[in-house]
Amino acid sequence: MTDAAIPETANGGADDAPATLTDGIHLVVDALKLNGVQNLYGVVGIPITDLARLAQREGLRYIGFRHESDAGHAAAAAGFLTKKPGICLTVSAPGFLNGLVALANATTNCFPMVQISGSSERHLVDLQRGDYEEMDQLAAARPFAKAAYRVHRAEDIGRGIARAIRTAVSGRPGGVYLDIPAAVLGEVIDAGKGAASLWAPVDPAPRQLPEPEAVDRAIDLLANAERPLVVLGKGAAYAQADAQIREFIEATGVPYLPMSMAKGLLPDDHPQSAATARSLALRRADVVMLVGARLNWLLGHGEAPQWSPDAKFVQVDIAAAEMDSNQPIAAPLVGDVGSVMEALTERSKPGRIAVPGQWREELAARTEQNVAKMAKRLEAARTASPMKFMGALQAIRDVLAENPRTYLVNEGANTLDLARSAIGMSSPRRRLDSGTWGVMGIGMGYAIAAAVETGEPVVALEGDSAFGFSGMEVETICRYRLPIVTLVFNNSGVYRGDGASPTDDPAPTALQARHDVMIEAFGGKGYRATTPAEVAAALREALAARTPALIDCVIDPSDGTESGRIAHLNPKGIGG
Repeated sequence: MTDAAIPETANGGADDAPATLTDGIHLVVDALKLNGVQNLYGVVGIPITDLARLAQREGLRYIGFRHESDAGHAAAAAGFLTKKPGICLTVSAPGFLNGLVALANATTNCFPMVQISGSSERHLVDLQRGDYEEMDQLAAARPFAKAAYRVHRAEDIGRGIARAIRTAVSGRPGGVYLDIPAAVLGEVIDAGKGAASLWAPVDPAPRQLPEPEAVDRAIDLLANAERPLVVLGKGAAYAQADAQIREFIEATGVPYLPMSMAKGLLPDDHPQSAATARSLALRRADVVMLVGARLNWLLGHGEAPQWSPDAKFVQVDIAAAEMDSNQPIAAPLVGDVGSVMEALTERSKPGRIAVPGQWREELAARTEQNVAKMAKRLEAARTASPMKFMGALQAIRDVLAENPRTYLVNEGANTLDLARSAIGMSSPRRRLDSGTWGVMGIGMGYAIAAAVETGEPVVALEGDSAFGFSGMEVETICRYRLPIVTLVFNNSGVYRGDGASPTDDPAPTALQARHDVMIEAFGGKGYRATTPAEVAAALREALAARTPALIDCVIDPSDGTESGRIAHLNPKGIGG
């Protein structure tokens, strides 16, 4: 709050007590602090520059990005890691739209995030008088966010922030847009009135317990199953109900399949993991319990032939509306993941759910077969020249095993698909990737948030095409001296770099860059690696230094598959 004093009242009473004033900018910062916000991610400009300056002066950590989408992705990742809304600050109009990409992605992924944007004067915008960066941002945000609000008076700033925070984390988490016009940020009001208008929501994300009858129904289905399976989604990881999930799975012996961001809830080498027999597990399971996972495109919508046409589904989700979105849900369990898993364990008598030995043996046999195939593939890649994706990945895998506290961020096509299977996770929430939309460009934002929110080292595995969406944030990493090592899988192309062109221009999929030189321009350490041994040596050195580094991994341009593992989604016309 300001300490400005007015010696006279409006009535000219020189003997009246001085009035202490505050303004909208101070109220935003005070409200964020009251709500326990510690970090802000954004890009400054009119009208939020002074807001960022004041936040920094008041003890909040402000991380300034080069592009609003990256700042928004960082805020979203912060929400996933902390279960508290990540806060993104953006300017008006184009800056707001850049941030909206990340807000929409956060909502799709169910990550709590609040985008606070300055905006132009309402009386000019609404009459379309052509104001600076004129846009009806509230209307633009609504279709892409869980909720969108606008503050019209400085005295409502506290209310707006409290409501945005509660909305972002309650029920199914998501992105919330909060519009604060420039006039409101600059509005001056009485400091006492301003202070009285601020509050923090009490219990914004309360537990939601499932109905006992629903729990018993699910237990009955699992108990009578011949081939039960649990699928763990990133919602299970977000819930931070690790102990409850592990207790249920180990007590029942049911095999489980982790989606990519749920890897590490139980170690990937856990004997009940069906990850290396994924296709068989999905196709053969007769009763499947989805925990914080959705039957969307990532799981083939629950349809045959990827799934058994006779499979029955149990679904654990905090949103009842998610049930039956693709397949009939025989046993819906509406509640928060921790409460539901706790109830399942409590109400399931010891031995009630027993997995037939034949099902365990079938999965184990396929796992052994696939592990042997992967071992041959890795061995062939180990000495291949030029270097293959799998050669570099196994070198990274070995170094990460030596550094178990490291967070892993992963995006790309082949880089993402292959790393999911090549690199195991032993701890929860240490892996962040492209998520539900499969969107590229999240890499540097997610990596920065992981480093800022946890203080731990981060390794970002990037396809060279994916890296291009947010690569300029390497400067941000260097400016804040964050312990992030970026490995770019440089096969000189989108998907692969050996595409032919019928003209003098490069092929549509062709790329060309020396990424190691790029980071050196900003004061970081650059490496160029052409063999798995060089990748491992550079990564070990970079992690030990705990300073910004980038390793340009030179990959065979012919290595890679068009569109990775989702090539079937490419339309095939006459020329296909």
